[in-house]
Amino acid sequence: ILVYIDNLFLEGKLTPVPVDSISDYAGCTQRYVLETAAPFSFGIATFENDDQLRITQLFDIIEKELPTAESRYYDWTTFAFKWAELSSLIYCGNDKDNEIRLRKIGDVLNRVFANWLTEHYSSLSNLPPNNPAMLHQVPRRLARDVENSKRIALIVIDGLALDQWVTVRQILQSQVANLVMRESATFAWIPTLTSVSRQSIFSGKAPCYFPSSIKTTNNEEKLWTQFWENHGLLRQNIVYMRALGSGDVSTVLDSLIHSSKTKVIGLVVDKIDKIMHGMQLGSVGMHNQIKQWCNDGFLAALIEQLLENGYEVWLTADHGNVQCKGSGRPAEGVIAETRGERVRVFPSL
Repeated sequence: ILVYIDNLFLEGKLTPVPVDSISDYAGCTQRYVLETAAPFSFGIATFENDDQLRITQLFDIIEKELPTAESRYYDWTTFAFKWAELSSLIYCGNDKDNEIRLRKIGDVLNRVFANWLTEHYSSLSNLPPNNPAMLHQVPRRLARDVENSKRIALIVIDGLALDQWVTVRQILQSQVANLVMRESATFAWIPTLTSVSRQSIFSGKAPCYFPSSIKTTNNEEKLWTQFWENHGLLRQNIVYMRALGSGDVSTVLDSLIHSSKTKVIGLVVDKIDKIMHGMQLGSVGMHNQIKQWCNDGFLAALIEQLLENGYEVWLTADHGNVQCKGSGRPAEGVIAETRGERVRVFPSL
């Protein structure tokens, strides 16, 4: 596996170990260390493998592995993690040259992805939920664990992009001891509005099945409860709460969880979405503020206490976010009666 080691560290699958000096290799001769250090240098935090070297290597990998319009959906989700690792490094480093290079590749990538979506997106909703390809499959996957007597907590972080998850993940790993994570990427529903995509998570349904509430999130608790009642749970076994992101976690969970009754928990953390809607400093500003929020410890404490209470914790987002420039309000006359920031919703064709 030697040839794969550097990529595992580059892509964030493995975390570099801090070493004060090369002599810290216990039991190794100095000659052996010097001869074998190169393949493992990405795994040693004190070697000359700073973020810029990692960025350079990731650019090389990404430019060689760009998906095409014929790629399968898991080719795109696999690539998305590499793109997210690179984006997180660049936005946290705030190097303009790297940002320009990333944007140029992103422009090409977006055109290819748009063509791929046109041809393949409609088929994703019918895939099996073993490893959810779309958000409405998430509760169906959780239901399998509940059937096996597991207690489940689903945390939905409103508006968290995949590259921002990379930043969050690194902080969580330093805050929560012995935290074991398994990652996969999932497609949101288009249009990626909270009222569309997040409702699909809590209902376990495609958006066409909740037309009456397509413009609001007020029915989420009802939809979440209905889903689990249809899977054999009682109302007293089901908990839902939103508008989380700060405050004392113990107080929140003590008011929600009944030790012997509560089997499934649905929680919405909307702090990042609030940061996003007030952001004026682009992706760099998003990453900086997300770091500050994570360092406050709310999310780490929430996960840790749920684990301590015997819950298997699943964390997802309803949609992400990207830096863009507004084009003003399009002149559409009376065609569009409802204005939205990201999408126009028409009542009929």
